[in-house]
Amino acid sequence: MQLPSYKEARSRKRQTVKIEEYQSLKESFGKDKTYYIKTYGCQMNEHDSENIKAILEELGFQENLEMEKSDLIILNTCSIRENAHNKAFGMLGRLKHLKETRPELIIGICGCMAQEEGVVNEILHKYRQVNFVFGTHNLHRLPYILKKYLDSKQQEIEVLSVEGNLIEGMPVKRASNHKAFVNIMYGCDKFCTYCIVPYTRGKQRSRKKEDILKEVKALVQEGYQEVTLLGQNVNAYGKDQNSEYRMENLLEDVAKTKIPRVRFMTSHPWDFTDQMIEVIAKYPNIMPAIHLPVQSGSNRILKLMGRRYTREEYISLFDKIKEKIPNVSISTDIIVGFPKETEKDFLETLDLVKYCKYDNAFTFIYSKRENTAACRLEDKIPLKEKENRLYQLNTIVNDYFLKNNQKLIGKTVPVLVDGHNENGKTELFGYTDTNKLINFNGNDSLIGKIVFVKVTNAKTWSLDGELVESRN
Repeated sequence: MQLPSYKEARSRKRQTVKIEEYQSLKESFGKDKTYYIKTYGCQMNEHDSENIKAILEELGFQENLEMEKSDLIILNTCSIRENAHNKAFGMLGRLKHLKETRPELIIGICGCMAQEEGVVNEILHKYRQVNFVFGTHNLHRLPYILKKYLDSKQQEIEVLSVEGNLIEGMPVKRASNHKAFVNIMYGCDKFCTYCIVPYTRGKQRSRKKEDILKEVKALVQEGYQEVTLLGQNVNAYGKDQNSEYRMENLLEDVAKTKIPRVRFMTSHPWDFTDQMIEVIAKYPNIMPAIHLPVQSGSNRILKLMGRRYTREEYISLFDKIKEKIPNVSISTDIIVGFPKETEKDFLETLDLVKYCKYDNAFTFIYSKRENTAACRLEDKIPLKEKENRLYQLNTIVNDYFLKNNQKLIGKTVPVLVDGHNENGKTELFGYTDTNKLINFNGNDSLIGKIVFVKVTNAKTWSLDGELVESRN
C-alpha cells in the first residue's frame, strides 16, 4: 500500500525526468466484463479517461454506458474546488448502496483527489467499498493494480507522491473521431497559493517535441480536424528542458502539420510571450481563441494569490493580443471572495472586467484547498457576501457575452460540426473558430466537417445559424 504525502508532493528536488514506454499487460481478465468511467474536472482528466478506457479494453473489458449494469466503475476525480470533491463523494455514497445489491461490483478511484492525503484517509476509514485507488503519476500501472486487487480481493491503494516522469506510447480511445486532445506537458511549478494542482500533478515536465509532433501527424493522417494542446500551463512549455525550443516554436511546428485547427489550454499570463502572439496571428489554422485566466483585478489580491503579474501587466498583454490577432476572442477565470478580499479589491475586478469585455468567463467563489498556502490565510468574508459578489460579477460578464455574440449576427463563420444537439436529429451543433457554440439545421454527413454558417441569432451562451456551405 502506497499512500499520498503532501510533503513529498510539494518537494522539487530537480531530479531528471525519465521517459518510459508504456508496457501493456498481456492478459485478458476483463473478458466478458464491462466498465463505466465517470470523469470530473478539466480536459486533462478527460484525456486521462481516454487512456484508461483504452487500457481496460486491452484487458478485455467493454464499455457500458449504463453505470448500474457495469462490472467495473472508475471515478476519475478532480480536486480543484470543493464542489468537485462533494460530487465525487456523493457518487461514492451512491455506489455504496449499489454494491450492497451487487457485492461483485468493482469500484476504483483515480485522478487528482486520489493524490490527497485527506481523501485517501477518508476512503480507508469510511469507504471500504472502494476496491482500488491509483493516482495521476501511475495511471499506466492500472492493469497491475487491478490485477493485484483481483488476485488478493484486498483493498489496493497505490498513489505516488513524486515529481513525476513521462510515459510515452499510452493507448488511447478518443471520445471523438474529429477532435483530439494532445498532452504537451504535465504538472506545474507555479504554486499559486489557492491551487492544489502542483501537489496532485507533480512538477512541470514537457514532452519531447518529436513525440508531440509524431502524435499530431498521426492524427492528421487519420483525418482529425482539430487538436487541443493540453497542459496545466502550456505557455511554459519547454522551460524545464535545456533547450531554446518553447511554446511559440511548438505552436508553429504543429500549425505546419496542416491540421485544420489548433487550440491550446490553459495559459498563464506570466509566460505568454510576444513571439507566441506573433505565431498565433501568422497561422490561420491556430484558432483565434485565447483562454487567459486573470483570477482578480486587484494587485493586492494577485500578490496574495502568487500570480506573478500585476493588473497593469495583464491589461498590457490583453491589449497586445487584441491588437495583433484578428477577430480574437478571449476568455478568463475569476475568483471572488479570496481571503482578505475587500470591497475595493472586488470593485477593481469589476473594473477590469468592464475594460476587457470578455467573450466568456468561468467565475467561482474561492474554495479552500487543503495544504495550500491560501488555506492558512484568515478568511472573514461571510458566505452571503461572497455569493453577492459572484452574482454582481456574473451579471456583468453575462451582459458582455451576449453583446459580443450579437456582433456576429449576419456574419458567416467557420464551424467544426460536433454532432446533434439535444433538440433532435435535424439540428446540429459545433464551434466557431473563436470557440462559440452554434446550432443550425443540417444532416449527418456534416458531422466531423468544417462548414460555413451564417449567424442569425445570438444568445448569452450560444448562437443560431443557417448553413451556407461545406468546406470539406
